[in-house]
Amino acid sequence: MGTLWSKGTSATQIVEDFTVGNDRILDMRLAKHDVIGSKAHIKMLTSIGLLEQDELEKLTAGLDRILEEINSGEFSLNDDVEDIHSQVELLLTQRLGDIGKKIHSGRSRNDQVLVDIKLFLREEIELFRDEIVALFNTLTQLSEKYKSVLLPGYTHAQIAMPSSFGLWFGAYAETLIDDMYMLFGAYRVVNQNPLGSAAGYGSSFPLDRDMTTSLLGFASMNYNVVAAQMSRGKSEKAIASALSSLATTLNKLSADCCMYMCPNFGFIKFPDELTTGSSIMPHKKNPDVWEIIRGNCNRIQSLPNEISLMTTNMSHGYHRDYQLLKDVLFPALEQMHKCLFMAKYMLENITVNEDILKDEIYTYLFTVEEVNRRVLEGMPFREAYKEVGIEVNQGKFKYEAKQLNHVHKGSLGNLCTQEIKDKMQKALF
Repeated sequence: MGTLWSKGTSATQIVEDFTVGNDRILDMRLAKHDVIGSKAHIKMLTSIGLLEQDELEKLTAGLDRILEEINSGEFSLNDDVEDIHSQVELLLTQRLGDIGKKIHSGRSRNDQVLVDIKLFLREEIELFRDEIVALFNTLTQLSEKYKSVLLPGYTHAQIAMPSSFGLWFGAYAETLIDDMYMLFGAYRVVNQNPLGSAAGYGSSFPLDRDMTTSLLGFASMNYNVVAAQMSRGKSEKAIASALSSLATTLNKLSADCCMYMCPNFGFIKFPDELTTGSSIMPHKKNPDVWEIIRGNCNRIQSLPNEISLMTTNMSHGYHRDYQLLKDVLFPALEQMHKCLFMAKYMLENITVNEDILKDEIYTYLFTVEEVNRRVLEGMPFREAYKEVGIEVNQGKFKYEAKQLNHVHKGSLGNLCTQEIKDKMQKALF
């Protein structure tokens, strides 16, 4: 394979195939961002006298044409081109002649890919932010809609205390705020400009890094050129950790839904068209969507560890190992987008059982309520606990659910939905 930087020799085809790996496929996701980064770079090069104004105009027009081809789906990487950076430079050179060869002045593929990935991840994080908010809104709406519908609470998978669908939906809504905090942390890591670090040791050109930082909309820059290169892997791990936190939330929600759909519980149901059947059992309504979300989220929770292992034992500076991060991160991003969409779609079509606690099996759900009632009447807590325990053992315990009176903040009688909404607003970025 020939390259733009060929010095008269080249690696064997088998080495090229092995080292390039899936880059030609995965780099298509970075194509738009590579062009955007290049446009900012050539404006800066013009400002420091390395490009003439007419060259800038021609290169900008050439890059805009490539961007149009990317947006229309006409763009592709040649089989004999190693990566997106090389493809863009090759096209400019073929179409514009020698001025296309000037675009790489003052940078390396090392800082070029860093810019591409950070712009890409920043955009991905912004999409996740909006998707989380959409799911959050669905959950808070359901929480308010079903706030008076009681639901058994469980600890150790045993009947514990009364809960409500309002509490259940609201719990996942508020938990998403924690995930938003994690996502914002990743955003701050990613939103720093590495352009100008070149191969990790800067450039003898008087690059204006403040200019490219502004043009690309970064909040700050990775000032130290070595530190900029060391951000490779950190950025990926930061968003992986955020995704892992979000996956934990969706995983638990999925597990709940799988269990609550079971006829032995019968707490919730979904339309037939959102469930699947059995090849031999005509009665089955399987929670396949929630199971797939649960499985994908289990995989995503392993992502930070996988990235940690892939970036271990490497000294500072660039190593080709970093290329492999795209192989594990990019598919995970795609799967999480799908999981968020499907979770919201399923919840929008949920039906809840409003008569769950009429079943006598849930009688003991109210033992704590009775203990507390007697304490409020003046009985010492341990005496009340003992009396109720004896009544349970003797099969004499009775309680009317309508007597429930939970009023403290965050309880089933005081969901604090508006406070949770305000909390989410403060978490947004």
